[in-house]
Amino acid sequence: MEFYISAILLGILEGVTEFLPVSSTGHLILLSHFLDFAMNESETFTISIQLGAIFAVVFLYWSFFKSFFHPRHWISNQMKVIVSAIFPVLTLGFFFHSLIKSLFSPTVVLVGLTLGSLFMLIVELVIRPKPEVRDIDQITPDHAFIIGLSQCFSLMPGFSRSGATIVGGLFAKLDYETSAKFSFIIAVPVMLAAVSYDLIKTSSLLSFHDLQLIGIGFLVSFIVAIFSIVTFLKLLVRVKLWPFAIYRLGL
Repeated sequence: MEFYISAILLGILEGVTEFLPVSSTGHLILLSHFLDFAMNESETFTISIQLGAIFAVVFLYWSFFKSFFHPRHWISNQMKVIVSAIFPVLTLGFFFHSLIKSLFSPTVVLVGLTLGSLFMLIVELVIRPKPEVRDIDQITPDHAFIIGLSQCFSLMPGFSRSGATIVGGLFAKLDYETSAKFSFIIAVPVMLAAVSYDLIKTSSLLSFHDLQLIGIGFLVSFIVAIFSIVTFLKLLVRVKLWPFAIYRLGL
């Protein structure tokens, strides 16, 4: 029973933190360590339940995603923008998959939290780029590629995918809300690819019990993330990034 309770707690934590610039993966690793939560391929659990939160994005932004099911949109400018944003991290993730999973430890998370905090503070408080892009439709492949390069830092557990992409968006002169929304959107193909690839690599090592735990974490994170996304967008516009950076340093 304690494994199921742990899976629920981790699912709640994932739903709350996936879209905050605080590193959901880092928080999951730290809480798993604290709960002494262990299953076959624990790293796969940590990666897979993030897909629940990602599906919350599809649910909330369905009007955006549904257009991509029509072939005429497969070569649209929006598709070029998304590909430009996800190509760098998917390429590195594919070639360094084993190395990345070997970094899933509390020590690496603490380093990632610190480096990510400094990254956020430098861009927001020192560089302070002035926003020129205030809508997703104004994002060009060049903007997206800058964000994509920034997203590569998130391969280090603790750095934060949403934090890296939002900061990359600010550096590319997107405003806060547009950066956050674009971060949500590109999380969908990135995490679909990451989870699918990881499950293919580890499926033979997972028991039925493991799959049950993943399913519980997935469902809980999906429900919680729906509320988290809406709340975070309102919060980010008001307080910006520096309070999250301070929290990360404190953690």
